[in-house]
Amino acid sequence: MLTLLLQILGRLAASTPEPVLRALCTMLGPVIGWLPRRRRTLYSNLHHAFPDRPRDWHHHIATESGRRLIETGLLSLASPYLSAKRLRGMFTLSPALDAYLHERAATPRPVVICAAHLAFWESLTFLGALHPAPLGDFGVIFRPLRNARLDAFVQRTRERFGMKLLSRKNGFQQALRLLRHHGSVGVLFDQNTGEKGALTLLLDRVCSSSELPGLLAAKYAAEVRLLIPRRTAFWRVTIDQHLLPGPADVVGTTLALNRWLETALATDENLCASWLWSHNRWRTQHAPTARLRLEQKRDSLAADLAARGLTRLPRRTRFYVRLPDSLRDTVLALPLLRAVRAGRPDAELTLIGPAAHAALVAAADVADHHLPLPPRGRGYFATFRRRRHHFPDTWLLFTPSLRGDLEAWCTRCPQRFGLARPGQRRPLLTHTYTPPPGAPLHQVEEWTAWLAHFGLLAPADFTPLITPAADLPAAAPLGLITGSVNHPHKRWPITHWRALIDALPEHRFLLLGTTEDCDITAAIAAGYDPARVSNLTGRTTLPELMTALRTCRLIIGTDTGGLHLANALGVPVIGLYGSTNPHRTRPVFAAPATVLQPPDCPPTSGGDLAHLTPTQVLAAIG
Repeated sequence: MLTLLLQILGRLAASTPEPVLRALCTMLGPVIGWLPRRRRTLYSNLHHAFPDRPRDWHHHIATESGRRLIETGLLSLASPYLSAKRLRGMFTLSPALDAYLHERAATPRPVVICAAHLAFWESLTFLGALHPAPLGDFGVIFRPLRNARLDAFVQRTRERFGMKLLSRKNGFQQALRLLRHHGSVGVLFDQNTGEKGALTLLLDRVCSSSELPGLLAAKYAAEVRLLIPRRTAFWRVTIDQHLLPGPADVVGTTLALNRWLETALATDENLCASWLWSHNRWRTQHAPTARLRLEQKRDSLAADLAARGLTRLPRRTRFYVRLPDSLRDTVLALPLLRAVRAGRPDAELTLIGPAAHAALVAAADVADHHLPLPPRGRGYFATFRRRRHHFPDTWLLFTPSLRGDLEAWCTRCPQRFGLARPGQRRPLLTHTYTPPPGAPLHQVEEWTAWLAHFGLLAPADFTPLITPAADLPAAAPLGLITGSVNHPHKRWPITHWRALIDALPEHRFLLLGTTEDCDITAAIAAGYDPARVSNLTGRTTLPELMTALRTCRLIIGTDTGGLHLANALGVPVIGLYGSTNPHRTRPVFAAPATVLQPPDCPPTSGGDLAHLTPTQVLAAIG
């Protein structure tokens, strides 16, 4: 039934006046860009390939590519019913291709003919009708159709001018036989080949490329030629040729074909508009369970980088990372962000979090961009809806909140990964990981298991963000981070802080914290000489706080963001833990860190921090 329908449509297309068909293509072409699935692929591909071009240009190329796809489809339907004479009126050979065909007829040799998914790519099958001396014994590798009757019809009609269709399933030996006898084999080289292909770059973006042209060429030292259909008007095409330079080795041929294609797309707007932008050319390494690593059996990226004179992969795979809202948890996430960068060196990391944390993100050097959260209120989620036009590929959420899930959902990012603890539902995410039941892990360990579930193999990097100062003066102060009024369960009593200061009369102290800590630190500093007990609480920006922390030879504090920030900067710390669980939130960076708990406190928290005496802290200071 399907075969009969296509035959009827083909005869109708062949007999319909071309102006009518042209109007139909003009009308239907934009529909390709309206289909929900294709629209994102189409515009995402263009935006990734040409991020600096204006949106109007993307729209123009997308629309024209759709029109030419419809035009190509109509020709494919009509071609079985078009005479050789009519085809010769529609397709013209360039002088270079005409000369090459005559020359090759006089001197037969094996040739691998490569074609890209440019409009009218099936024109390869018309060569026998267009030139008196075509490519000798000529076969084109194709993917057989599942419908046996339709497949037989396609083979019969496409082979009517002497070209043979060679099945991808069992036609490889036939292709080798043709080349061995100085024949020609045609291959579409720019398809996404998934796990079977080799990792390469195309327009600076990692993709999976077919090595078949290189394998065929290397087997018999065949030359590699591109046939390039250049559209000049409706159903009017000039076919040109290009000799691929260089040795016919597998990797070299694969890379050279990609290089030719990306140059053509970037410099020739006619060819750019003819390319099939709506197919998933770059859909590789997309399996959720392998998304955070970059590996494949065949990997030509090193050779590709060397050929381009690059030392690292261009970052064109867009990963958005929603950071936690708290400073402490943002610090704890940094070692894993380093791992993500190592596991996906092609990822462009955009971190989204509080504006106040921008300096920390810059110091960590783990991101390409930092987007501050917009002000709460009307228009908040509209900010994220506008990010749809930046086409993020994958979104990692370190925050478990519904607000964060809504932010990611608004961007229509196709992969949104989060951690769902037992009993928690996150329906706005595409993929979640639920940790197994058992003893609570450290926050970093839990995140590590979550990211490993999505393919992360690179280990977390706990190296301090900045090399610790080795020449601090003997009079360098001790920093005290006391905790805030808003979190009484995490505070050490004011009397204990003052007793600690009194027990160390030869030391200077620096009180640090946020505006929420001001009342407590004012009470602690009361009566002391400001030269000995300086109170900077609430008076520092985050960059100034980071500078102040690095002037201290030791930081003593409760489980707060400032304590973990000091640890990340390589400053020795003593953490005072009572109601909070050090098994979940102890400092993790590779710098001296001591955790103290009250004598009656279970290891996993629950003790009264007031029972931790100044004497115990003095002993830890040494």
